[in-house]
Amino acid sequence: MEELKQLDESVFLWLNSFHADWLDPIVFQLTETITWLPFYAFLIYKIYKVDPKYSLWVFGGVAITILFADQLTSGLMKPFFERLRPCHDERWDGVIHNYGRCGGLYGFVSSHAANTFAVAVFLNLKMKDKLPHLKWLFLWAVVVSYTRIYLGVHYPFDVVLGAVIGTVTGIFVWFLIVFVKRELVKQALK
Repeated sequence: MEELKQLDESVFLWLNSFHADWLDPIVFQLTETITWLPFYAFLIYKIYKVDPKYSLWVFGGVAITILFADQLTSGLMKPFFERLRPCHDERWDGVIHNYGRCGGLYGFVSSHAANTFAVAVFLNLKMKDKLPHLKWLFLWAVVVSYTRIYLGVHYPFDVVLGAVIGTVTGIFVWFLIVFVKRELVKQALK
């Protein structure tokens, strides 16, 4: 276990060392929700346009997906494991690059990674027939996730496990929505 932690920290230090002053504010802005509001509005528009009748199922599924992923990571895992974010760890003072704010004390696991991967997986499963070009959402999730390492607020394993949790959450909620919708249709036909 200690070797895995050392590897995680070594990879973090290596990845975090690649930064440029001119890029810092751009990368920081990529982690801010407000930056993505036009993107979210566009997604909402596209989803509603291709499937107005069932778009509420999609929007509800996205909301449940984010709620589950975020509560699992921020509400349960971070307080349980209490792993300091790199930017809060005194060992890295003057060693790592931290731009912007550090965030909460604990960082295991990344909620940004969990939430973005959860949305990407859920929408790709739910809308695969109507919006098959949503695969690029995975690039969005990777970019947002990587910014967390760049900014010095998460270790790589925080991000990778966040992506795994988001993926599982997205699949779980997709199954849940499919099941509930199917049951409601059965009840309506009785």
